[in-house]
Amino acid sequence: MKTWRALFDKYRDFIMEVIHFGMVGVINTLMGWVIMAVLYNLLHMNYWLSSGISYFIGSVFSYHANSKVTFKVENKDKRLPWRFAVNIIVCYLAAFGVAQPLVERILAAQPKVIVDNVAMVLGMGLFIVMNFFGQKLFVFRKIHH
Repeated sequence: MKTWRALFDKYRDFIMEVIHFGMVGVINTLMGWVIMAVLYNLLHMNYWLSSGISYFIGSVFSYHANSKVTFKVENKDKRLPWRFAVNIIVCYLAAFGVAQPLVERILAAQPKVIVDNVAMVLGMGLFIVMNFFGQKLFVFRKIHH
């Protein structure tokens, strides 16, 4: 049986990426939720516009923070921002596209404002998981020569 230390050493890089991604994500999520909540609840923008604007702003922050802090990208490949944008768009559309109809079905008797806010929280959760793996495996993947 491996010790905790041996397991940590074996998966150290992955564990540190998850921790750093989480730290960036906490800041990004709090900022994103405030923006989304203000746009939806105070400015009365719809579900897609509120979440879309929030994710666009958060994505700019996330790109810079995750490339430097989480995945320590030194290669300034000109395709990197495009891969990042594709990842964000795919994760956003998938996460929020699944969250809204699912929550609408589960909370059908609730007012629209409750349904949309719960769907935005669920969408954020789904997005976080998909986005981590998209960034790790597609955007900032290590290319071995």
